Amino acid sequence: MSINETHLEKLYKAVLKLKTVEDCKEFLGDLCTQKELFQMAQRLIAAECLLKGETYETVIEKTDISSATLSRVSKCVKNGNGYKKVIK
Repeated sequence: MSINETHLEKLYKAVLKLKTVEDCKEFLGDLCTQKELFQMAQRLIAAECLLKGETYETVIEKTDISSATLSRVSKCVKNGNGYKKVIK
């Protein structure tokens, strides 16, 4: 079976059912590896730093994120809406 938009929609709806931090910990702990969770957290912190106007150099020092991943996060911060909806 190949994953398609219907499958992604199912994932999005599952996330929307989560109500507490504990729910999120349990669900994401089942769904993702510890490394994947740390990488997602790293990207979120990097986006937060970029939205505050911090330089790439500072963000890399703070998060130990790769420059390639930081570049992708930066593009999403500039052109997307997802990070802006969750980072205030």
